[in-house]
Amino acid sequence: MATRFDPFQDMDRLVGEMFGSARAAATMPMDFFRSGDHYVLHCDLPGVDPGTIDLNVEDRTLTLRAQRSADEHDVQWFLRERATGSYVRQITVGRGMALDKIDATYTDGVLTLSIPVSEDAKPRKIEVQHGSQPATITQTTEHTAEHTA
Repeated sequence: MATRFDPFQDMDRLVGEMFGSARAAATMPMDFFRSGDHYVLHCDLPGVDPGTIDLNVEDRTLTLRAQRSADEHDVQWFLRERATGSYVRQITVGRGMALDKIDATYTDGVLTLSIPVSEDAKPRKIEVQHGSQPATITQTTEHTAEHTA
């Protein structure tokens, strides 16, 4: 139902392994599932300023952006594993979602999107019409008289 697109994640991981970069850990882990007549997306964004969260929909692509600022006070770092900077994820979703009716909340470091199933994608029962009496097929034969002279 959804295609994940994050072209920088593998590159960040490789750079982090080679150089110990804090940017390598800057991922946006998420869960995406359907519950009843809604799709739900939970995205972990701990420490992100809610004012920097930006959600956009273009065609069938949902783009999530957020920013976590670094505490760059006059300090001497001994260990720095918490990623800072920009987070970006794009998800291409199927046609069964009402993307114009997304509800988004950010609570305790988790961004939650609730996307209703579109009316066209909801299951519906189609009633089969029937008559009160069964239809019968009758065959008629033509009798022709041959005349002899």
